[in-house]
Amino acid sequence: MNTETNNERWERETLREVLLEHIREQRRARRWKLGTRLALVAAVVFLAVSLPTCRFGHTVDEIGPHTAQVRLEGPIMADSSAGSDIVIQGLNAAFRAPDAEAIVLRINSPGGSPVHSSQIHHEIKRLRKEHPETALYAVIEDIGASGAYYVAAAADEIYVDRASLVGSIGVIMGGFGLQDAMERLGIERRVYTAGDNKAFLDPFSPENPRHVDHLRAMLDEIHEQFIEAVLEGRGERLDETRTDELFSGLVWTGEQGVTLGLVDGIGDIRTVARDVVGAEEIVDYTAERDFLSVLADRLGAAAGRAVHSALTYPAP
Repeated sequence: MNTETNNERWERETLREVLLEHIREQRRARRWKLGTRLALVAAVVFLAVSLPTCRFGHTVDEIGPHTAQVRLEGPIMADSSAGSDIVIQGLNAAFRAPDAEAIVLRINSPGGSPVHSSQIHHEIKRLRKEHPETALYAVIEDIGASGAYYVAAAADEIYVDRASLVGSIGVIMGGFGLQDAMERLGIERRVYTAGDNKAFLDPFSPENPRHVDHLRAMLDEIHEQFIEAVLEGRGERLDETRTDELFSGLVWTGEQGVTLGLVDGIGDIRTVARDVVGAEEIVDYTAERDFLSVLADRLGAAAGRAVHSALTYPAP
């Protein structure tokens, strides 16, 4: 016998419709999220593909005669925007550009890795030999010292501001000696090696004269490589009466650098493009680090800030 009333039947049907609508809404929400994510991925892929072929809103084919710029900014080291892989990639793109009248390497760097500096230096020499019709000029802004000057020495000419810092033709390696502090703190150093020199320059052990002599020999050898590169690149333009000073590691102002022959003249990216190259339009061919590396750095920095904030400003 069916005892269900009309009201009870209506309530049951209404509840069923509400539940079905809730399920349909959840499905629509999932489809929306999936569609949004796919659209985001497609946008990222589009930008990654299209940006390298565009400069200031124009495709490379539409630019016409111009001065090609490649930037070298910050410490020269691996996994940085001034690392050899990134800079060399930009230089190759600039030299391949059909309408580039000349290349300007725009430098603002205190130097860094002698290996990366040497790699960029030698790639510039190779590209200049491969493209003898295309000149490469270095423009130093705030600073072009040490490894950055090593790179600049490969250019046809170097231009600076009067207040720029240039030079620092030398090699440095630093460290600390902490053995006395450990003794005062009552800390015993325990280190185990296979190989007599494996604990080379251990900061927690007394300085070993043999290790210091070996280090000095290595630094002298790298310094000689640096000097040879500068002599080859600058040649007779250097003040021969002051070479001992020039190669001593001293830093000079841009104005002093002109007098000493370290650089060729006063100028910036705009004046060099206009007055030296004769092509006032400047197009940037600087390569960018790949999207995932930049994203990882930014996520890492964001995570670091979040941890710092949590530790510094704990929740009440």
